[in-house]
Amino acid sequence: MEALTCKRCKQTSSLPPSAQRIRCLGCQTLHSLSATGDAARSTTQEFRLDISKKKTEAKDLCRTLRRKLPFSTTTPPPPPQNTPCASLRGKPRPGRRALVCGVSYRKQKHELKGSALDVRKMSALLLESFHFPQESVLVLTEEDGFLPPTRENIEEGLRWLVRGIRPGDSLVFYFSGHGKRQREEVAGDEIDGFDETICPVDFEANGMIVDNFINRAIVRPLGPGVKLHAIIDSCHSGTILDLPHVCNARGEWEDNSPPSGAYKGTKGGKAICFSACEDYQLAADTTLFSSEREMTGAMTITFINAIKESQERNEKISYKGVMDAMHESIKQAGKSGGIFAGIRRRFHRRILQDPLLSSTEEFNTSTEFSL
Repeated sequence: MEALTCKRCKQTSSLPPSAQRIRCLGCQTLHSLSATGDAARSTTQEFRLDISKKKTEAKDLCRTLRRKLPFSTTTPPPPPQNTPCASLRGKPRPGRRALVCGVSYRKQKHELKGSALDVRKMSALLLESFHFPQESVLVLTEEDGFLPPTRENIEEGLRWLVRGIRPGDSLVFYFSGHGKRQREEVAGDEIDGFDETICPVDFEANGMIVDNFINRAIVRPLGPGVKLHAIIDSCHSGTILDLPHVCNARGEWEDNSPPSGAYKGTKGGKAICFSACEDYQLAADTTLFSSEREMTGAMTITFINAIKESQERNEKISYKGVMDAMHESIKQAGKSGGIFAGIRRRFHRRILQDPLLSSTEEFNTSTEFSL
């Protein structure tokens, strides 16, 4: 419908197509359309042309801005070099891949100070020392730019880790956070009668992730030629993957199979787990291994240091070498004592934990360690 603008008060009124006269809604002046119709129609046409002109100018401005930007506005910029950028919903690449989880429990009574740094250090180790592609390292943490380590995301991340695996793939699952134990879900499933768990950031609302689930999710699917390494820095983590063989402090393999006879192995692949401590022990956050007094998980920092120190000496390191170095570092730190903030072991001021090695099959621990 066309419009009429009153020359006296500038009020705009709708212009019915069959009307001969119209009264202004503002000043009540009666206008004859025979005298003003052409002017009204001209005003309406000018208004439409003005809108069309502004649309054209806006489109031209957008085109100019796009040409000046270093990348397309519809495509995200490439991630910084050596920054993990795998997508939880994406299809994993064959070869090396890793799920790295760190839970700080921010603003909760269980808050940990070392987990965020643990994640950064472990990610750097995988990317720089073992040459994992950044597109194949999935990080779940409370830091900006990453998905939070909720129960749903961690469980989906475990499924992502084994999705489409093939012979030759090397998988890593790393977790830094709280761990607990509870009465076994299935009678005869545990030698000590307790299941081990890891605690997502929302565990108080949505529950913990139990060792039975972890075993089913990332151990059982492993086919021939696929190897998994789990590195778990949490309390009560000794048999968190429910692997049937455990290597004691003397380097001897012990049977950890369920009394029920339930199968906890793979479909032909191999799973190896480095745990922060025995099932009955607690793990610690500490500043004792940092010259800058940075808080880290004792297990995480000693594991990383053992590998980096051997690389700096241009020497190979075995599984036994990694375990021995961790034991010795923690033993020496335990003698000096330390104060922990966000304590995984809540009532201890000394480090009293014994890292543990477990596997789906017995093997020579003098074998060279690699990921």
